[in-house]
Amino acid sequence: MCEQWRAAALLTAAAELRESLNALHFEAPVTHVYNPLHYAWNMYAAYVRRYVHGPIDALFVGMNPGPWGMAQTGIPFGEVGAVGGYLGLNAPIMAATATHPRRPVQGLACRRIEVSGLRLWGLIAQKFPSPEDFFARHFVANYCPLMFLEASGRNRTPAQLSARERAPLQQICDRHLQRMVDILSPNWVVGVGQYAHACNQRALGSQGFKLARITHPSPASPAANRDWAATVLQELAQQGVCQPDRFAVHTQNAENQIL
Repeated sequence: MCEQWRAAALLTAAAELRESLNALHFEAPVTHVYNPLHYAWNMYAAYVRRYVHGPIDALFVGMNPGPWGMAQTGIPFGEVGAVGGYLGLNAPIMAATATHPRRPVQGLACRRIEVSGLRLWGLIAQKFPSPEDFFARHFVANYCPLMFLEASGRNRTPAQLSARERAPLQQICDRHLQRMVDILSPNWVVGVGQYAHACNQRALGSQGFKLARITHPSPASPAANRDWAATVLQELAQQGVCQPDRFAVHTQNAENQIL
């Protein structure tokens, strides 16, 4: 398949995901639901058109948007500095409607730092100074494109939703994940964190894909705050995702590589 076909197919699947999720309803304590595939569609489309290749070695799958990452830019783990700097993307972000006053959408003008994205893209930038080299054999996606907020502005993860709300959400997102791997044909599907790994197991476990898991880069995880980069490189090597010598690099200060 040509790269243009893969990009077009992935965008079609993402648009269908976006519209399917519109039919879902969420109750208290969820008060606000952000869907960056609406207001940040231009940025996400630019990301896909520029960086989708295939078949690839590994598809990295995160959980859902963070308030200062994908919720701002539409890019998975989309810390503003990484998106505008390392990824070199700059596309219009539309005004988001019904946002929480403590969680405005400011796009690339946002001054807050998404630590998870800073760590993830910082490590990638260190390993692959040219993003084209990384995306030639890899891609980064999120399992769910929705961000859920409570009245206080507190983030509520998909795992914290009620079972009644989780079931239809998972059905839609599982189907999209299955379509995504059909399009990208990865050798490995790597869950970034336990939740994403469990979603990969549920949606793809019977389809013969090789599944792996890495520690999530969120500062809320104690393990992520003890040299996350070195931990992840070791995890990837131990699971056989990549040869150890490909990761035998200095990992200190990886978070600063994209600033």
